[in-house]
Amino acid sequence: MPEIRTDRLLLRSWRDSDIAPWAALNADPEVREHFPGVLTAEQSALSVADFRAELAERGWGWWAVEVVESGEFVGFAGLDPVEEGLPFGGVEAGWRLARSAWGHGYATEAGRAVLRFGFETVGLEEILALTAVGNTRSRAVMRRLGMTHDPAEDFDDPTVPAGPWQRSVVCRIRREDWRRAEHRAGEEAPARAGEGRS
Repeated sequence: MPEIRTDRLLLRSWRDSDIAPWAALNADPEVREHFPGVLTAEQSALSVADFRAELAERGWGWWAVEVVESGEFVGFAGLDPVEEGLPFGGVEAGWRLARSAWGHGYATEAGRAVLRFGFETVGLEEILALTAVGNTRSRAVMRRLGMTHDPAEDFDDPTVPAGPWQRSVVCRIRREDWRRAEHRAGEEAPARAGEGRS
């Protein structure tokens, strides 16, 4: 099963030892601020079973994210077909990290790796990202990844109960735009080499 390595992260298959920290992450109200509620331990365990099955079937999906230096499990990132019932189709990228992993640039680093895998390995022409309108942290990651948002595409997510989480945005990036952004980033890398990571 494919794994994805970045400078600091390993996106890998799920282990039984990931289930407890994944459940703790999903029981954290701050992590779940832009969702209808927290998940029970049983719901989190069932989601891991689904992730494992999808990765085994497709070779891509929601990977567990591990910090290479420490070996610590910090959340998930990956690709998944857009749920049925939404006003558009395609494949979405996503990420969810424990609060202890916030502020280190891990979501952006994982997101870049996921886009590369989606475009270069899966052969996608376009990748989407979805989140609640008020999720400014996730939307900032989408912008850093070069994804664009058209307010005309904002929608009420029918898979989410009515409430402040239902109004959602969709951001998009096409393969040719991603290639241009990657090329620009490569040209700028020497100038940024001495800077710290966010």
